[in-house]
Amino acid sequence: MRFFIALEIPSENSPQFQAIQDRLSTLITQVRLTSLDKIHLTLAFLGEQSDDLVPKLTEILEEAAKNISPFEVTPAYIDGFPDIHNPNILWVGVKGDIDKVLQIRERIKDGLASIQLPVDERRFIPHITIAKFNETLKVDKDLEVGLEKLMAQPFDPIRISSIKLFESVPNQGFHSHNVLAEVQLGK
Repeated sequence: MRFFIALEIPSENSPQFQAIQDRLSTLITQVRLTSLDKIHLTLAFLGEQSDDLVPKLTEILEEAAKNISPFEVTPAYIDGFPDIHNPNILWVGVKGDIDKVLQIRERIKDGLASIQLPVDERRFIPHITIAKFNETLKVDKDLEVGLEKLMAQPFDPIRISSIKLFESVPNQGFHSHNVLAEVQLGK
C-alpha cells in the first residue's frame, strides 16, 4: 500500500479553494488542478509499505494527537515547489496555529523513526497543494503579481480536528485517497 498521513481539509472549506483554483485557471491555462476531494495538508508521505503496518501507524497517530486540542489554520499566501519562479507545484501556505501543526509533525516523525521508517528530513512547510504542471512553469513578474492578488482576500479559517492515515491508490493515471484511520485531536 502507498501511505501518507495528513490533515484533511473539511468540505465546508472547499468553496474557497474552488474560488482560488477558478481564478488560477484563468491566469495559467496549462494548470492541472488538484481535485477538491483530495485537498489536504500532508504531514508525512510514507510511500509503498506493507499493509500490516496500519495498526502501528494508527498508534503513531494516537500518540501524535495526545493533548493537542482542535485548532485552526487559515490560507495566507501562494507559493511553489521548487520555488515560486519555476514551480512544478503550486500550493497555499497557511497561518494560525502552525505550532500545533509542527508539534504533530514532529511527533509523527519520531514515531516513524521508532519503527525504522524513513523520514523526510527536508524543511517542513505546512501547505496545501492546489495545482501541478506537466512541465516547470516560468513565472514572470506579471504572473507573480496575479498570483499575489489571487490570495489578497480574507479567507475562512480551516478547523482541524483529526489526523488521518490515507492510502493512495493508482487509478488510470490518477490516484484515489482512502482513509484507513482517523484519530481525533484532544483525546
